[in-house]
Parts: sequence; structure tokens; C-alpha cells
Amino acid sequence: MSSLQDEAMTDSAATPEGSAHDDARFEAFLREQRPVLVRFLARRTDEHDANDVAQEALVRLMRYRALPAEKLTLLMYRIALNALNDAGRRSQSRQSAAHVSLDEEFDSLPSPEPDHERRLDNQREVERVRAAILQLPPRCREVYLLNRIEGMSYSQIARHCGVSVKAVEKHIGRALQSLRRDLQQVPATTTDRT
Repeated sequence: MSSLQDEAMTDSAATPEGSAHDDARFEAFLREQRPVLVRFLARRTDEHDANDVAQEALVRLMRYRALPAEKLTLLMYRIALNALNDAGRRSQSRQSAAHVSLDEEFDSLPSPEPDHERRLDNQREVERVRAAILQLPPRCREVYLLNRIEGMSYSQIARHCGVSVKAVEKHIGRALQSLRRDLQQVPATTTDRT
């Protein structure tokens, strides 16, 4: 095999970048041999893979286009078998059996996004929480948001607002009690959808 490739390299190096005659002869060779090569490969793999491997083999064969047809034929089969082996190794290393074809299974794939009903429910719930927070007295709301949204500690809030830590604790307690009470009430528009 390597002597064939060495010979091909010296033959192609001796000729200019491939004459028009060589190109026409090579294209005729490809048209004639492609269906034969696909049938040969289809005995070793499925039809789709056989077409892919044949295409890859013929592309690889292009660098040896200056060889005579009988040498091209032998080289074509050797390259095709190597390409088939390469494809087999790639599919094993990539765990191709675990892959899902998006073309075939697209409609049945689960979406990570919530459905429309769930999104509407979530929006309603966020709006309920927002409204409940807005109902808090201003200082109580400020202390609660500084703690829950800004992540400030009670002592940081006390310094920020100019109040004692005990006052911060009372505001947080009052906010939690009020929010718990407001959010436990079931709004008239929400019904059980199970």
C-alpha cells in the first residue's frame, strides 16, 4: 500500500497540477466507480453510511488522480476500507448509539422550558409577591428588600438605615408575617388545575 502511495506521489509530482486530460479521465473514473464502491461498502454498513464513506474515499483519492485506472481502483478500495474503519472508530469513541437524531425525534424531545400555562401561573405568582411586598409599610419594605434582595446582614441594614439591630429584626419579622398572610390567601382567579 505504501509503495502504491509513494509511486502515486512521484507520478503526481512529475506532472503539472493535473492536466485537463487527467482531470477528465479522473472524473470519468469517478462516475464509473462510485456506484460500484457504494455497493461494495453497503455490504459492510448501511446505505447512508456507505454513501458517506464512498464520498470521503473519493475525495481522498483526488490527490492520486494521475495514476492509471487499474492502480486507482486498488487504491480506491484501500482508501474506502480505511475510511470505513475510521468512521467505525469515530462512532465508537463518540458513543453514537447514545445520540438522538434531531431530525427524527424533534417533536418528542422534552422541552426544558415550562409550558404556556406554567409560565402564566409563574407570572401571576410573581405579581402576587410583588403586590404583597408593595403593601408593606415603607420602612418595613426597605429593610426586607435590603436583606432579601441586596443580601445585607441585619447589622449592615441597621447602619445603613440608622436604626438598631433590634429594630431591623422587628421589621423583618413584621414583613415575613405580613407576606405569609397575604400569600396564603388564594386569589379568586386561581383554581386547582390538576
